Amino acid sequence: MANLKEVRTRIASVSSTQQITSAMKMVSAAKFRRAQVAIIGMRPYAKQLNDIVCDIDTGDGVQTPYHEVRKLGRVLLVVVTSNKGLCGAFNSNVIKQAQARIEYYKAHATPAEPADLSMITIGKRGSEFFAKHFDKVVGCYDEMLDAISFDSAANLADQLMQQFCQKKYDRIELIYNQFKNSLVQILSTEQFLPIVPQKEAKPDSKEVANDYIYEPSKEEILREMVPLTLRSHFYRVLLDSLAAEHGARMNAMQKATDNATELLKELRLSYNKARQAAITNEIIEIVSGSEALKG
Repeated sequence: MANLKEVRTRIASVSSTQQITSAMKMVSAAKFRRAQVAIIGMRPYAKQLNDIVCDIDTGDGVQTPYHEVRKLGRVLLVVVTSNKGLCGAFNSNVIKQAQARIEYYKAHATPAEPADLSMITIGKRGSEFFAKHFDKVVGCYDEMLDAISFDSAANLADQLMQQFCQKKYDRIELIYNQFKNSLVQILSTEQFLPIVPQKEAKPDSKEVANDYIYEPSKEEILREMVPLTLRSHFYRVLLDSLAAEHGARMNAMQKATDNATELLKELRLSYNKARQAAITNEIIEIVSGSEALKG
């Protein structure tokens, strides 16, 4: 059985860890509430913009350069992780998904059409990993997560749209954790560009297309609406990832605190047993010595 000093040292260490994880949980809970309010407030706006663009884009097949589907050659992966750890499998899941996408494109490549993959990372955890394991990281935007704003998200989205229109990339994908609630994050891989066309309505569908009057024209409205929708979509992805991160960290710190509490119970029981054994041995020695003196 461990001696009393070792057990006391472990109790002090685990107790200190418990206090730290409990404090981190409270900090994450406060940040999570703010991030949750932001993403819940953003989703209806982004959805409405997307619905409007989809409505405009139906019918006579009016498209923009962002709808152009090309022969798949150059692919850009935008991987969104976090700047900090201690959030469970939040970052490792995204990294594994990004690796899976890399392997997917390599598996479907041919000698005539080799896979030309590039990557942009947002978040230090992903940046540090892929700097060592992937040789075509063309950009790191870790600072965006320190203070997420629509302007910074829109600037990066504009760069991606410009590179797509200039045919630098034929497809751009976003890999991130989508926020569902504080306990659940949905690992998502979305095609950012080209825009995935809306599914055609079934002939027997009861949905009636919106009868819009376009002024000045459908083409000009789309040229303005599509970039705005893509910027809002990219901003929503960052807010989703941030809320999911704080939820994952809050949950991880809660589990760590619970584990520390259970371990403290076991250590205190072990300490009491060791202390009782030491007292018993001392009593036995005293009694034995007393009996020896009597003899």
